Amino acid sequence: MTPASFVDAQAPAPSFPDAARSDPAALGWMVGSPPPAEKLVQFANGSAYSFPHLRWSFSNFRQLVPTTQVGRGIGAVQTLPRRAIESLGKLEFLPLGQSVPMNWEDSLAATYTDGIVVLHRGQVVYERYTGALKPEGQHIAMSVTKSFFGVIAASLIAEGTLDETRTVASYVPELEGTAFADATIRQVLDMTTGLQYSENYADPKAEVWAHVRAGGVLPRPPDYDGPRTFYDFLRTVKKSGEHGQAFAYKTVNTDALGWVIRRVTGKSVGQNLSEMIWSQLGMEQDAYFTVDSVGNEFAGGGLNTGLRDLARFGEMIRNNGCANEKQILPEVAILDIRRGGRKADFAKAAYPLLPGWSYRSMWWITHNDHDAIMARGVHGQSIYVDPKAEMVIARYGSHPVAANGANDPVTLPAFHAMAKALMKN
Repeated sequence: MTPASFVDAQAPAPSFPDAARSDPAALGWMVGSPPPAEKLVQFANGSAYSFPHLRWSFSNFRQLVPTTQVGRGIGAVQTLPRRAIESLGKLEFLPLGQSVPMNWEDSLAATYTDGIVVLHRGQVVYERYTGALKPEGQHIAMSVTKSFFGVIAASLIAEGTLDETRTVASYVPELEGTAFADATIRQVLDMTTGLQYSENYADPKAEVWAHVRAGGVLPRPPDYDGPRTFYDFLRTVKKSGEHGQAFAYKTVNTDALGWVIRRVTGKSVGQNLSEMIWSQLGMEQDAYFTVDSVGNEFAGGGLNTGLRDLARFGEMIRNNGCANEKQILPEVAILDIRRGGRKADFAKAAYPLLPGWSYRSMWWITHNDHDAIMARGVHGQSIYVDPKAEMVIARYGSHPVAANGANDPVTLPAFHAMAKALMKN
């Protein structure tokens, strides 16, 4: 079983069926009344996280696990204006480490894209869906979820509700005596915490296995006797090294942040997301969260949304928290994210495909010549915000390899090439 990991770990890509041969519609996953046994996708037996079954499950998580709603409110949908530029499909770029150009349309299949929307100055200039994802459907955002809560926390800091210099335990006393006790909110937000927490999936003893099983992200073995909620697991995390020394991407930070947000606002993370963002942007659809056995939302990777709604969020970020002629989130919070974090801290993580990047409030900051920023999730989920090109790309995918290192050699130059092309339109 290949778990839907929630980390940017680097891993070699084995051979898998290509996008056409793994298309869930063509393979007939979950089709029939009922589907035949060989076409079933299930949580309990792990098939929902195995390839190619995950190409169906990523667009249908609500059928597999418990979820809670993130309401869009009762206001009118804010229609995205359209200005289709069909020639963009033939746009060519050079993938990293390659000598032969690739065109945009071919890159979608090469990266197992389920859906992609490109906005230019707030207009839809390109939109495609494949596989199990439809325009009216929803898809799991994986670790793109983290960036929503980075923005929410940054907004609470700007408003004075949350103090980034205070420790986690000062807000959540239940975490006293754990690795998070003396970590500051800023260290959690920028993932510079020193935690005894490995996300090495080749190691059966890595703490990540206990984390995802505690929250019900993966099925538990029959003899399981560990923590049974995300928050129960947080209380078991031990310290390793000192906080504030280096960037180390660990999903467990976001669950700790989610608990802090819940404590200071008196509302669940899903309620905060609904009230602060989802009900303010004229979204087309409600979103939903995967939850653990007591209803705690998976702040580290459990959000599921429609693709165009993901793009609407990215457009608000591009406009520094403004949408529909009103300020939704504090401008100072978005500007702080866009400036980025300490590059020296990030460099210690040694991402070979992300030289010169940094990390701030759970956003990935490219520091490229367009000052682009990203929300990133495993298997190919992303929001790419390019302020100079006035462009936003929202992308959902189901790549067989979890690590973004499998997508980045294609997607990063493709996104930058799209930005440069749109600056000429």
